[in-house]
Amino acid sequence: MANHMFCDGHARRDFIKVGALAGAGFSLADYMALAHAGQTAPDPKGKAAIFIRLAGGPSHMDTFDLKPNAPDTHRGEFKEISTNVPGIRISEHLPKLAKCADKYAILRGVSHTLAAHALGSNYLATGNRPLPSIQFPTYGSVVSKVMESPRDIPPYVSIPNDINNTTGFLGLEYGPFETGTTPRPNARMDVRGLTLRGVTLEDVERRQNMLQRYDSAFDSVGKSDQTIAALDKFSQRAYDMMRSARTRDAFDLTKESDAIKAMFDDQPFSQSCLLATRLVEAGTKFITVQLGGWDTHNDNWNRLKTKQLPPLDAGVSGLLNALAAKGMLESTSVFVTGEFGRTPKINQRTGRDHYPRAMFCLLAGGGIKGGQVVGESDAKGEGPKDRAITPDDVAATFYHTLGIDHRHEFNTPTGRPVMITRYGNVIRDLV
Repeated sequence: MANHMFCDGHARRDFIKVGALAGAGFSLADYMALAHAGQTAPDPKGKAAIFIRLAGGPSHMDTFDLKPNAPDTHRGEFKEISTNVPGIRISEHLPKLAKCADKYAILRGVSHTLAAHALGSNYLATGNRPLPSIQFPTYGSVVSKVMESPRDIPPYVSIPNDINNTTGFLGLEYGPFETGTTPRPNARMDVRGLTLRGVTLEDVERRQNMLQRYDSAFDSVGKSDQTIAALDKFSQRAYDMMRSARTRDAFDLTKESDAIKAMFDDQPFSQSCLLATRLVEAGTKFITVQLGGWDTHNDNWNRLKTKQLPPLDAGVSGLLNALAAKGMLESTSVFVTGEFGRTPKINQRTGRDHYPRAMFCLLAGGGIKGGQVVGESDAKGEGPKDRAITPDDVAATFYHTLGIDHRHEFNTPTGRPVMITRYGNVIRDLV
């Protein structure tokens, strides 16, 4: 899950990320001083969310929207297989996902017009078509702002990092806590800022007591300056996290049961999905997991069947099955997407190019009705057959599962009211 360059020259880390601040000398306390939560609508089905980003743009024609009757110029090399839901068929290289198709919904014919990686990625990560005049916050930033989370657990975690860490007008305080690496099988994850390297909890206690004595000497200043007062508050939360057995245990895969661990393979993406289930269980409200490498302009089918589809199949199926086994699928909203699909017509390099007019998304949990296909692309996979589903609609539906009104307005620092998702509508067939 290393970083790569996309074909258009944009690096996957060409975005400001709160986790990267650690390299400039920022501590976990500094990070926590940039994070706090708000409120949501009462009693949503989704209590937390997992967002899986397939960076690079996966081919809809070779994964969840095959066209076996299309001409040779479009069809591709893969065959369809049946799933455990009658009538739903997906790629032969997704056998594990075929066995749990009842747990997720496939959206076909999702369509937009932004064929550049950065623009398309931003659109699918925010539910708003990018504008030059404003930066919209990503799903994780919105959830971090409006959903309460325990004091001793990070509210928003990205594994290993977040290429779409656009907190937008909400500000950097709503960015993710990035792990910076992926977990290893059956091992405790060494997360910078949470792992006590060479110090004990007693050392941390002494440092905290010293800081509290120092703060008391400037008590009047702190009370008169909201920023200083907030820093003290969030430093205490970071301290609570470092002392928290719950937080340390969440990142320790050795604590997981053998039955759950057996649902995942040993690859980084799959282990990241396992970690995501543990973080939800511990109280984290939003987790982003990245799986890149989908920019298949060349050698499309060989790359998909050997490098891309096996980890996707193992990781997402393991995630859904593990959440269900833990009794958390209904209360955890899951969203799987790339930034666009790929050209139905095969290019001269045995690959497929950028194609936003037709793509797929997967939704599960949080009250989503699994075991169905919503939307349809035309006979060649070139666009929606009847009605188009927009990224805005998918975002509105995702927020709906979490009890967040996508039409709620936030105010920018200049006082401008901006809706969470401006043009989307909840897809009623899904909920």
